[in-house]
Amino acid sequence: MKHPLKAAVMAGVAVSALTLSTAAGSAAPLKEVVVADPDAPVTYEGTVSVLTKFGLEQLSPFFVDLAKKYEELHPGVTVELDQESDDSVKGKTKTLVASNSLPDIYFTWTGNWGHNFVRGNRAVDLTKVIGPGTEWGETFAPAAVKSFIYNDKYFGIPLYLDAKFMGYNKAMFEKAGIDKPETFDDLISACDALKETGVTPISLGNKEAWPVVHYVGQLLAYNVPQATLEKDFDPKQAEYSHPGYVKALKEFKEIEEHCTDGASMNGTSYASALQAFSNAQSAMYYQEILEFDQSATEDSPLKVEDFGFFQLPAPADAEGDPKAIEGAPEGYMINARSSNIPLAIDFMKFVTSPENAKIVSAPPYGQPTAVKGVVNEEVSSPTVVEGMQDIAEASYLMPWLDTANTPHVAAAWLTSLQALAGDTMTPEEVVEKVREAAKAEARR
Repeated sequence: MKHPLKAAVMAGVAVSALTLSTAAGSAAPLKEVVVADPDAPVTYEGTVSVLTKFGLEQLSPFFVDLAKKYEELHPGVTVELDQESDDSVKGKTKTLVASNSLPDIYFTWTGNWGHNFVRGNRAVDLTKVIGPGTEWGETFAPAAVKSFIYNDKYFGIPLYLDAKFMGYNKAMFEKAGIDKPETFDDLISACDALKETGVTPISLGNKEAWPVVHYVGQLLAYNVPQATLEKDFDPKQAEYSHPGYVKALKEFKEIEEHCTDGASMNGTSYASALQAFSNAQSAMYYQEILEFDQSATEDSPLKVEDFGFFQLPAPADAEGDPKAIEGAPEGYMINARSSNIPLAIDFMKFVTSPENAKIVSAPPYGQPTAVKGVVNEEVSSPTVVEGMQDIAEASYLMPWLDTANTPHVAAAWLTSLQALAGDTMTPEEVVEKVREAAKAEARR
């Protein structure tokens, strides 16, 4: 069987605005919510199509192998894969939505991104198969499943947990005579010390626009109270008046000045920045836990024993939550227009079985599963296990700004923060631009 892989990274800025147009395509979205029937028989024949976010070379074999195994178990089934990268999946999803041609199973983030599919009745209500009290639902970490609740119903299948940490090269830190930073000021001082040794303190590529969004999201969680942030996620309530917004943006500019190569980051891809860290050309890289096992391998210049990580330190006078971590589970939804919903659900049960959860959580993938009791020292690398412990102890998971916000507000964050990084907008101008986008969204 053929499993087409499409892993091209989109050039330029991948805008996260997911527009669920009812006018485009051959068929309008369904008017009623489609509810999964837990007693529906599975017919093991035909094709099940899947849009993944595993398009990168290191990740793509996971779904390819699963597709082959599933087909061997069920010879009458063909699994069709469309594998995209973290960036290309955004544009691909938007195109598929506009033409009403989403596959049977498709990748989704939580927050407003996932809510778009629910609002357009493009996602199957999975409450009866994955909600409280169900056999399948009980296999997942409760917080992971609950992240896909919309309108008090369960619409998503969590595949893995994710959060953002600062990876660092222990050998470079030792050479510079510095310790792991405990405060924001410590981080700035560490960057200055590392520069004196002739290395780039932090490699940061913002060609795709979302990497800086991640820095700012964590800094906002520190500087703006959670209740205020969540109120401002809703354009009808948003004010963006808390001084913590401007403060967080100014702190990012401190990081840019002391720790990075400056405005040139807008011409560098995030993959190149990660590679620079892995090649021991930079001392730090702000990365998702999903990237830990890609940063340091047996063959990379950055040795596994030299890889460490820490949470981006909180400023001493922050008014938000110093124990918050930016992150969220990521997963999949079932297309409400799928002609074989029971088969699609069965395939995802196979994907999230304990056996396959161990595979995705172990090197070389290192994607810590949302399935309970799997991520441990016997399965995952020590750093992934430690990172998962930090996630479990976090008081709040700050969602990604570009998926938590509505489409036009998300676009305002992406473009304005890229301008901030390029020194063409001030922190105050960025906040005003986002505020204006929220007001315009509220009037729609």
